[in-house]
Amino acid sequence: MKKFIDTIKNIFKIEELRKRIIYTFLLLLVYRLGSYVVLPGIDPTQLENLQTQASQGLLSLLDMFSGGAFGHASIFALGVMPYISASIVIQLLGIMVPFFQKMQREGESGRRKMNQWTRYLTIGILALQGPAYMANLHSIIPPSAFLFPGFTFNIFATIVLIAGTMFVMWLGERITDRGLGNGISLIIMVGIVARLPFALFAEASGRIVQSAGGGILMLVVELIILFFVFVATIALVQGTRKIPVQYAKRIIGNKQYGGVRQYIPLKINAAGVMPIIFAQALMMFPLLLSGFNATRGLAATLSNPSGLWYNLIYGLMVMAFTYFYTAVTVNPTMMSEDMKKNGGFIPGIKPGKKTAEYLDAVMSRITLPGSFFLAIIAILPAFARILGVTNQFASFFGGTSLLILVGVILDTLQQIESHLLMRHYDGLMKTGRLKGRSGM
Repeated sequence: MKKFIDTIKNIFKIEELRKRIIYTFLLLLVYRLGSYVVLPGIDPTQLENLQTQASQGLLSLLDMFSGGAFGHASIFALGVMPYISASIVIQLLGIMVPFFQKMQREGESGRRKMNQWTRYLTIGILALQGPAYMANLHSIIPPSAFLFPGFTFNIFATIVLIAGTMFVMWLGERITDRGLGNGISLIIMVGIVARLPFALFAEASGRIVQSAGGGILMLVVELIILFFVFVATIALVQGTRKIPVQYAKRIIGNKQYGGVRQYIPLKINAAGVMPIIFAQALMMFPLLLSGFNATRGLAATLSNPSGLWYNLIYGLMVMAFTYFYTAVTVNPTMMSEDMKKNGGFIPGIKPGKKTAEYLDAVMSRITLPGSFFLAIIAILPAFARILGVTNQFASFFGGTSLLILVGVILDTLQQIESHLLMRHYDGLMKTGRLKGRSGM
Protein backbone atom coordinates (compact mmCIF):
# COMPACT_ATOMS: atom_id res chain seq x y z
CA MET A 1 0.00 0.00 0.00
CA LYS A 2 2.86 2.36 0.82
CA LYS A 3 4.36 1.69 -2.63
CA PHE A 4 1.04 2.59 -4.26
CA ILE A 5 0.71 5.84 -2.27
CA ASP A 6 4.30 6.82 -3.13
CA THR A 7 3.59 6.18 -6.82
CA ILE A 8 0.52 8.45 -6.71
CA LYS A 9 2.60 11.17 -5.02
CA ASN A 10 5.30 10.83 -7.69
CA ILE A 11 2.69 11.17 -10.45
CA PHE A 12 1.47 14.51 -9.10
CA LYS A 13 5.00 15.75 -8.44
CA ILE A 14 5.62 15.89 -12.20
CA GLU A 15 4.11 19.18 -13.36
CA GLU A 16 3.61 18.19 -17.00
CA LEU A 17 1.97 14.89 -16.09
CA ARG A 18 -0.25 16.60 -13.50
CA LYS A 19 -1.42 19.16 -16.08
CA ARG A 20 -2.11 16.43 -18.64
CA ILE A 21 -4.20 14.42 -16.16
CA ILE A 22 -6.26 17.47 -15.12
CA TYR A 23 -6.73 18.55 -18.76
CA THR A 24 -7.88 15.04 -19.73
CA PHE A 25 -10.28 14.87 -16.79
CA LEU A 26 -11.87 18.23 -17.61
CA LEU A 27 -12.44 17.38 -21.29
CA LEU A 28 -13.92 14.00 -20.39
CA LEU A 29 -16.20 15.79 -17.93
CA VAL A 30 -17.38 18.08 -20.75
CA TYR A 31 -18.16 15.00 -22.85
CA ARG A 32 -20.11 13.31 -20.06
CA LEU A 33 -22.16 16.45 -19.39
CA GLY A 34 -22.90 16.82 -23.10
CA SER A 35 -24.17 13.24 -23.22
CA TYR A 36 -27.18 14.30 -21.15
CA VAL A 37 -28.07 17.39 -23.22
CA VAL A 38 -31.18 16.38 -25.19
CA LEU A 39 -31.67 17.58 -28.75
CA PRO A 40 -33.45 20.98 -28.75
CA GLY A 41 -37.15 20.54 -29.50
CA ILE A 42 -37.57 17.06 -27.94
CA ASP A 43 -39.35 16.39 -24.64
CA PRO A 44 -36.87 14.36 -22.49
CA THR A 45 -39.70 12.90 -20.36
CA GLN A 46 -41.03 10.84 -23.29
CA LEU A 47 -37.92 8.85 -24.22
CA GLU A 48 -38.71 5.59 -22.36
CA ASN A 49 -39.29 3.61 -25.58
CA LEU A 50 -36.00 4.86 -27.06
CA GLN A 51 -34.06 3.84 -23.94
CA THR A 52 -35.66 0.39 -24.05
CA GLN A 53 -34.69 0.00 -27.71
CA ALA A 54 -31.13 1.18 -26.99
CA SER A 55 -30.66 -1.64 -24.48
CA GLN A 56 -31.28 -4.42 -27.03
CA GLY A 57 -29.34 -5.97 -29.90
CA LEU A 58 -26.86 -4.02 -32.01
CA LEU A 59 -28.30 -0.72 -30.79
CA SER A 60 -26.99 -1.55 -27.31
CA LEU A 61 -23.50 -1.55 -28.85
CA LEU A 62 -24.11 1.92 -30.33
CA ASP A 63 -25.48 3.12 -27.00
CA MET A 64 -22.40 1.74 -25.24
CA PHE A 65 -19.98 3.50 -27.62
CA SER A 66 -21.89 6.77 -27.14
CA GLY A 67 -21.89 6.47 -23.35
CA GLY A 68 -25.71 6.26 -23.16
CA ALA A 69 -26.21 9.35 -25.35
CA PHE A 70 -27.96 7.27 -28.04
CA GLY A 71 -30.78 6.32 -25.67
CA HIS A 72 -31.13 9.88 -24.31
CA ALA A 73 -31.51 11.52 -27.77
CA SER A 74 -28.51 13.64 -26.85
CA ILE A 75 -26.61 16.06 -29.05
CA PHE A 76 -23.81 13.42 -28.86
CA ALA A 77 -26.21 10.58 -29.76
CA LEU A 78 -24.16 9.34 -32.73
CA GLY A 79 -21.01 9.30 -30.60
CA VAL A 80 -17.69 8.37 -32.18
CA MET A 81 -18.95 5.35 -34.13
CA PRO A 82 -19.02 7.26 -37.46
CA TYR A 83 -15.38 8.27 -36.90
CA ILE A 84 -14.43 4.69 -36.01
CA SER A 85 -16.21 3.41 -39.14
CA ALA A 86 -14.41 5.98 -41.29
CA SER A 87 -11.06 5.07 -39.71
CA ILE A 88 -11.61 1.38 -40.50
CA VAL A 89 -12.50 2.16 -44.11
CA ILE A 90 -9.44 4.40 -44.58
CA GLN A 91 -7.26 1.75 -42.94
CA LEU A 92 -8.52 -0.90 -45.35
CA LEU A 93 -8.03 1.46 -48.29
CA GLY A 94 -4.44 2.00 -47.11
CA ILE A 95 -3.86 -1.72 -47.63
CA MET A 96 -5.71 -2.26 -50.91
CA VAL A 97 -5.53 1.06 -52.84
CA PRO A 98 -2.11 2.23 -54.15
CA PHE A 99 -3.01 5.93 -53.67
CA PHE A 100 -3.55 5.45 -49.94
CA GLN A 101 -0.57 3.08 -49.68
CA LYS A 102 1.67 5.84 -51.01
CA MET A 103 0.12 8.29 -48.56
CA GLN A 104 0.88 5.96 -45.65
CA ARG A 105 4.57 5.89 -46.57
CA GLU A 106 4.92 9.69 -46.59
CA GLY A 107 5.50 9.84 -42.83
CA GLU A 108 3.99 12.66 -40.78
CA SER A 109 2.63 14.56 -43.79
CA GLY A 110 0.97 11.38 -45.04
CA ARG A 111 -0.58 10.75 -41.61
CA ARG A 112 -2.08 14.26 -41.61
CA LYS A 113 -3.56 13.68 -45.08
CA MET A 114 -5.02 10.35 -43.95
CA ASN A 115 -6.58 12.05 -40.92
CA GLN A 116 -8.10 14.68 -43.18
CA TRP A 117 -9.59 12.02 -45.44
CA THR A 118 -10.97 10.28 -42.32
CA ARG A 119 -12.69 13.50 -41.24
CA TYR A 120 -14.26 14.01 -44.67
CA LEU A 121 -15.53 10.43 -44.72
CA THR A 122 -16.87 10.85 -41.17
CA ILE A 123 -18.97 13.82 -42.31
CA GLY A 124 -20.29 11.70 -45.21
CA ILE A 125 -21.27 8.88 -42.83
CA LEU A 126 -22.90 11.38 -40.46
CA ALA A 127 -24.93 12.81 -43.34
CA LEU A 128 -26.48 9.34 -43.72
CA GLN A 129 -26.74 8.34 -40.06
CA GLY A 130 -28.21 11.65 -38.87
CA PRO A 131 -31.47 11.41 -40.90
CA ALA A 132 -31.65 7.67 -40.12
CA TYR A 133 -31.46 8.43 -36.39
CA MET A 134 -34.20 11.04 -36.69
CA ALA A 135 -36.40 8.62 -38.65
CA ASN A 136 -35.89 6.07 -35.87
CA LEU A 137 -36.89 8.70 -33.28
CA HIS A 138 -40.13 9.42 -35.13
CA SER A 139 -40.97 5.70 -35.25
CA ILE A 140 -40.18 5.02 -31.57
CA ILE A 141 -41.23 7.99 -29.45
CA PRO A 142 -44.75 9.53 -29.58
CA PRO A 143 -45.40 12.57 -31.81
CA SER A 144 -46.16 14.69 -28.75
CA ALA A 145 -42.46 14.42 -27.76
CA PHE A 146 -41.53 16.70 -30.68
CA LEU A 147 -42.17 20.28 -29.69
CA PHE A 148 -41.57 21.59 -33.24
CA PRO A 149 -42.38 18.74 -35.67
CA GLY A 150 -41.72 19.04 -39.36
CA PHE A 151 -39.09 18.74 -42.06
CA THR A 152 -37.26 21.88 -40.93
CA PHE A 153 -36.83 20.44 -37.44
CA ASN A 154 -35.33 17.22 -38.87
CA ILE A 155 -32.78 19.22 -40.86
CA PHE A 156 -31.92 21.30 -37.79
CA ALA A 157 -31.59 18.20 -35.56
CA THR A 158 -29.40 16.44 -38.14
CA ILE A 159 -27.04 19.44 -38.26
CA VAL A 160 -26.87 19.41 -34.43
CA LEU A 161 -26.07 15.66 -34.43
CA ILE A 162 -23.30 16.17 -37.01
CA ALA A 163 -21.87 19.10 -35.03
CA GLY A 164 -22.06 17.05 -31.82
CA THR A 165 -20.01 14.19 -33.24
CA MET A 166 -17.46 16.58 -34.76
CA PHE A 167 -17.14 18.28 -31.36
CA VAL A 168 -16.56 14.89 -29.70
CA MET A 169 -13.87 14.17 -32.32
CA TRP A 170 -12.27 17.53 -31.50
CA LEU A 171 -12.30 16.66 -27.79
CA GLY A 172 -10.61 13.33 -28.58
CA GLU A 173 -7.90 15.00 -30.66
CA ARG A 174 -7.23 17.58 -27.94
CA ILE A 175 -6.88 14.81 -25.34
CA THR A 176 -4.45 12.94 -27.61
CA ASP A 177 -2.35 16.07 -28.24
CA ARG A 178 -2.36 17.77 -24.84
CA GLY A 179 -3.82 15.18 -22.47
CA LEU A 180 -3.03 11.62 -21.52
CA GLY A 181 -3.69 8.58 -23.69
CA ASN A 182 -5.65 8.16 -26.92
CA GLY A 183 -8.54 10.62 -26.80
CA ILE A 184 -11.12 8.67 -28.82
CA SER A 185 -10.39 5.46 -26.91
CA LEU A 186 -10.69 7.26 -23.57
CA ILE A 187 -14.04 8.76 -24.59
CA ILE A 188 -15.35 5.29 -25.42
CA MET A 189 -13.94 3.85 -22.19
CA VAL A 190 -15.50 6.58 -20.03
CA GLY A 191 -18.89 5.81 -21.58
CA ILE A 192 -18.47 2.14 -20.69
CA VAL A 193 -17.21 2.81 -17.16
CA ALA A 194 -20.14 5.18 -16.53
CA ARG A 195 -22.49 2.19 -16.88
CA LEU A 196 -20.55 -0.01 -14.43
CA PRO A 197 -21.83 1.49 -11.12
CA PHE A 198 -25.48 1.16 -12.22
CA ALA A 199 -24.90 -2.40 -13.45
CA LEU A 200 -23.14 -3.37 -10.21
CA PHE A 201 -25.88 -1.75 -8.12
CA ALA A 202 -28.59 -3.62 -10.05
CA GLU A 203 -26.73 -6.91 -9.60
CA ALA A 204 -26.15 -6.30 -5.87
CA SER A 205 -29.77 -5.28 -5.42
CA GLY A 206 -30.96 -8.49 -7.06
CA ARG A 207 -28.63 -10.70 -5.03
CA ILE A 208 -28.85 -9.03 -1.61
CA VAL A 209 -32.10 -7.07 -1.36
CA GLN A 210 -34.24 -9.57 -3.29
CA SER A 211 -32.20 -12.58 -2.05
CA ALA A 212 -32.13 -14.09 -5.55
CA GLY A 213 -29.81 -17.00 -6.27
CA GLY A 214 -27.34 -17.18 -3.39
CA GLY A 215 -27.40 -13.67 -1.95
CA ILE A 216 -24.19 -11.87 -1.05
CA LEU A 217 -22.08 -15.05 -1.36
CA MET A 218 -22.98 -15.39 -5.04
CA LEU A 219 -22.16 -11.71 -5.60
CA VAL A 220 -18.69 -12.23 -4.12
CA VAL A 221 -18.18 -15.30 -6.34
CA GLU A 222 -19.19 -13.23 -9.40
CA LEU A 223 -16.69 -10.50 -8.52
CA ILE A 224 -13.90 -13.10 -8.07
CA ILE A 225 -14.75 -14.65 -11.45
CA LEU A 226 -14.80 -11.18 -13.03
CA PHE A 227 -11.32 -10.52 -11.59
CA PHE A 228 -9.90 -13.67 -13.20
CA VAL A 229 -11.64 -12.83 -16.49
CA PHE A 230 -9.85 -9.45 -16.43
CA VAL A 231 -6.52 -11.20 -15.76
CA ALA A 232 -7.07 -13.59 -18.70
CA THR A 233 -8.05 -10.69 -20.98
CA ILE A 234 -4.90 -8.76 -20.03
CA ALA A 235 -2.84 -11.83 -20.91
CA LEU A 236 -4.59 -12.03 -24.30
CA VAL A 237 -4.11 -8.31 -25.04
CA GLN A 238 -0.42 -8.32 -24.08
CA GLY A 239 0.51 -11.75 -25.45
CA THR A 240 3.19 -11.61 -28.18
CA ARG A 241 5.51 -13.94 -30.06
CA LYS A 242 8.96 -12.35 -30.35
CA ILE A 243 10.75 -13.00 -33.65
CA PRO A 244 14.53 -12.39 -33.39
CA VAL A 245 16.01 -10.06 -36.03
CA GLN A 246 19.76 -9.72 -36.54
CA TYR A 247 21.14 -6.56 -38.13
CA ALA A 248 24.33 -6.71 -40.16
CA LYS A 249 27.39 -4.76 -39.03
CA ARG A 250 28.27 -1.63 -40.98
CA ILE A 251 31.43 0.42 -40.48
CA ILE A 252 31.14 4.08 -41.48
CA GLY A 253 34.34 6.00 -40.78
CA ASN A 254 35.50 5.03 -37.33
CA LYS A 255 32.06 4.01 -36.08
CA GLN A 256 30.30 0.67 -36.22
CA TYR A 257 26.55 0.53 -36.83
CA GLY A 258 24.21 -2.45 -36.55
CA GLY A 259 25.37 -5.85 -35.41
CA VAL A 260 22.65 -5.99 -32.74
CA ARG A 261 19.76 -8.39 -32.23
CA GLN A 262 16.27 -7.03 -31.82
CA TYR A 263 12.81 -8.58 -31.81
CA ILE A 264 9.61 -8.16 -33.79
CA PRO A 265 6.64 -8.62 -31.40
CA LEU A 266 3.86 -10.42 -33.29
CA LYS A 267 0.67 -10.06 -31.27
CA ILE A 268 -1.47 -13.08 -30.48
CA ASN A 269 -4.54 -10.87 -30.88
CA ALA A 270 -3.53 -8.48 -33.64
CA ALA A 271 -7.16 -7.86 -34.63
CA GLY A 272 -8.16 -6.33 -31.28
CA VAL A 273 -11.89 -5.84 -30.73
CA MET A 274 -12.88 -5.57 -34.41
CA PRO A 275 -13.82 -9.28 -34.96
CA ILE A 276 -16.39 -9.08 -32.14
CA ILE A 277 -17.90 -5.87 -33.57
CA PHE A 278 -18.14 -7.37 -37.08
CA ALA A 279 -19.65 -10.60 -35.75
CA GLN A 280 -22.21 -8.73 -33.63
CA ALA A 281 -23.26 -6.71 -36.67
CA LEU A 282 -23.81 -9.84 -38.78
CA MET A 283 -25.71 -11.61 -36.01
CA MET A 284 -28.43 -8.96 -36.42
CA PHE A 285 -29.38 -10.29 -39.89
CA PRO A 286 -31.49 -13.23 -38.61
CA LEU A 287 -33.94 -10.62 -37.28
CA LEU A 288 -34.85 -9.92 -40.91
CA LEU A 289 -36.21 -13.48 -41.15
CA SER A 290 -38.69 -12.90 -38.33
CA GLY A 291 -41.06 -11.12 -40.73
CA PHE A 292 -41.81 -14.34 -42.62
CA ASN A 293 -43.92 -17.13 -41.14
CA ALA A 294 -41.77 -19.88 -42.69
CA THR A 295 -38.56 -18.63 -41.10
CA ARG A 296 -39.90 -17.14 -37.86
CA GLY A 297 -38.81 -20.14 -35.76
CA LEU A 298 -35.31 -20.14 -37.28
CA ALA A 299 -35.00 -16.40 -36.66
CA ALA A 300 -36.01 -16.84 -33.01
CA THR A 301 -33.38 -19.58 -32.56
CA LEU A 302 -30.58 -17.59 -34.18
CA SER A 303 -31.51 -14.38 -32.35
CA ASN A 304 -31.49 -15.77 -28.81
CA PRO A 305 -28.29 -14.39 -27.17
CA SER A 306 -28.37 -17.17 -24.58
CA GLY A 307 -29.06 -19.99 -27.04
CA LEU A 308 -26.61 -22.68 -28.16
CA TRP A 309 -26.80 -22.04 -31.91
CA TYR A 310 -26.51 -18.28 -31.54
CA ASN A 311 -23.33 -18.52 -29.46
CA LEU A 312 -21.84 -21.33 -31.56
CA ILE A 313 -22.27 -19.36 -34.81
CA TYR A 314 -21.20 -16.15 -33.05
CA GLY A 315 -18.00 -17.76 -31.73
CA LEU A 316 -17.11 -19.27 -35.12
CA MET A 317 -17.67 -15.90 -36.81
CA VAL A 318 -15.38 -14.19 -34.29
CA MET A 319 -12.65 -16.72 -35.09
CA ALA A 320 -13.13 -16.25 -38.84
CA PHE A 321 -13.06 -12.44 -38.60
CA THR A 322 -9.97 -12.63 -36.40
CA TYR A 323 -8.10 -14.40 -39.23
CA PHE A 324 -9.55 -12.00 -41.81
CA TYR A 325 -8.72 -8.79 -39.94
CA THR A 326 -5.26 -10.06 -39.00
CA ALA A 327 -4.55 -10.87 -42.65
CA VAL A 328 -5.71 -7.37 -43.64
CA THR A 329 -3.79 -5.41 -41.00
CA VAL A 330 -0.55 -7.46 -40.76
CA ASN A 331 1.45 -7.44 -44.00
CA PRO A 332 4.38 -9.93 -43.84
CA THR A 333 5.63 -8.86 -47.28
CA MET A 334 5.96 -5.21 -46.22
CA MET A 335 7.61 -6.26 -42.96
CA SER A 336 10.10 -8.37 -44.89
CA GLU A 337 10.91 -5.52 -47.32
CA ASP A 338 11.42 -3.01 -44.51
CA MET A 339 13.66 -5.46 -42.69
CA LYS A 340 15.73 -6.05 -45.83
CA LYS A 341 16.13 -2.30 -46.49
CA ASN A 342 17.49 -1.79 -42.97
CA GLY A 343 19.96 -4.66 -43.29
CA GLY A 344 18.07 -7.00 -40.97
CA PHE A 345 17.34 -10.71 -41.29
CA ILE A 346 15.84 -13.50 -39.22
CA PRO A 347 18.58 -16.01 -38.25
CA GLY A 348 18.27 -19.13 -40.38
CA ILE A 349 15.78 -17.56 -42.83
CA LYS A 350 16.70 -16.07 -46.18
CA PRO A 351 15.75 -12.39 -46.66
CA GLY A 352 12.91 -11.52 -49.01
CA LYS A 353 10.23 -14.02 -49.98
CA LYS A 354 11.32 -16.70 -47.50
CA THR A 355 11.14 -14.21 -44.63
CA ALA A 356 7.64 -13.13 -45.68
CA GLU A 357 6.51 -16.77 -45.84
CA TYR A 358 8.02 -17.46 -42.42
CA LEU A 359 6.29 -14.45 -40.83
CA ASP A 360 3.01 -15.42 -42.47
CA ALA A 361 3.29 -18.99 -41.13
CA VAL A 362 4.06 -17.76 -37.60
CA MET A 363 1.11 -15.35 -37.69
CA SER A 364 -1.22 -18.13 -38.83
CA ARG A 365 -0.11 -20.36 -35.96
CA ILE A 366 -0.38 -17.79 -33.17
CA THR A 367 -3.67 -16.41 -34.51
CA LEU A 368 -5.39 -19.78 -33.94
CA PRO A 369 -5.18 -19.74 -30.12
CA GLY A 370 -5.72 -15.98 -30.17
CA SER A 371 -8.96 -16.33 -32.14
CA PHE A 372 -10.11 -19.20 -29.92
CA PHE A 373 -9.65 -17.22 -26.71
CA LEU A 374 -11.22 -14.14 -28.31
CA ALA A 375 -14.29 -16.22 -29.20
CA ILE A 376 -14.50 -17.42 -25.58
CA ILE A 377 -14.36 -13.80 -24.35
CA ALA A 378 -17.08 -12.88 -26.87
CA ILE A 379 -19.56 -15.50 -25.58
CA LEU A 380 -18.77 -15.19 -21.86
CA PRO A 381 -21.64 -12.70 -21.28
CA ALA A 382 -24.08 -15.38 -22.50
CA PHE A 383 -22.76 -17.83 -19.89
CA ALA A 384 -23.06 -15.10 -17.25
CA ARG A 385 -26.71 -14.50 -18.17
CA ILE A 386 -27.44 -18.23 -18.04
CA LEU A 387 -26.02 -18.31 -14.48
CA GLY A 388 -28.42 -15.56 -13.43
CA VAL A 389 -26.31 -12.40 -13.85
CA THR A 390 -28.29 -9.34 -14.93
CA ASN A 391 -27.94 -8.21 -18.55
CA GLN A 392 -26.23 -4.94 -17.60
CA PHE A 393 -23.58 -6.57 -15.40
CA ALA A 394 -23.12 -9.59 -17.70
CA SER A 395 -21.78 -7.34 -20.49
CA PHE A 396 -18.67 -6.65 -18.39
CA PHE A 397 -17.76 -10.36 -18.32
CA GLY A 398 -16.63 -10.25 -21.95
CA GLY A 399 -17.25 -8.81 -25.38
CA THR A 400 -16.32 -5.35 -26.59
CA SER A 401 -16.77 -3.72 -23.16
CA LEU A 402 -14.09 -5.85 -21.52
CA LEU A 403 -11.56 -5.65 -24.36
CA ILE A 404 -11.89 -1.86 -24.69
CA LEU A 405 -11.60 -1.34 -20.94
CA VAL A 406 -8.47 -3.48 -20.64
CA GLY A 407 -6.77 -2.13 -23.76
CA VAL A 408 -7.36 1.56 -23.02
CA ILE A 409 -6.38 1.27 -19.34
CA LEU A 410 -3.15 -0.53 -20.26
CA ASP A 411 -2.25 2.11 -22.87
CA THR A 412 -2.93 4.99 -20.46
CA LEU A 413 -0.96 3.38 -17.63
CA GLN A 414 1.92 2.78 -20.03
CA GLN A 415 2.04 6.51 -20.82
CA ILE A 416 2.00 7.38 -17.12
CA GLU A 417 4.85 4.94 -16.50
CA SER A 418 6.91 6.41 -19.33
CA HIS A 419 6.59 9.87 -17.72
CA LEU A 420 7.70 8.44 -14.37
CA LEU A 421 10.71 6.65 -15.86
CA MET A 422 11.80 9.78 -17.77
CA ARG A 423 12.00 11.64 -14.45
CA HIS A 424 13.97 8.78 -12.85
CA TYR A 425 11.10 7.61 -10.69
CA ASP A 426 10.15 3.96 -10.26
CA GLY A 427 7.54 2.58 -12.64
CA LEU A 428 4.06 1.41 -11.70
CA MET A 429 5.29 -2.12 -11.01
CA LYS A 430 8.10 -3.42 -8.80
CA THR A 431 9.34 -5.84 -11.43
CA GLY A 432 9.24 -5.49 -15.21
CA ARG A 433 7.60 -2.76 -17.23
CA LEU A 434 3.97 -2.24 -18.12
CA LYS A 435 3.06 -3.05 -21.72
CA GLY A 436 0.20 -1.53 -23.64
CA ARG A 437 -1.47 -2.93 -26.75
CA SER A 438 1.45 -1.75 -28.87
CA GLY A 439 4.17 -2.39 -26.32
CA MET A 440 7.33 -4.26 -27.27
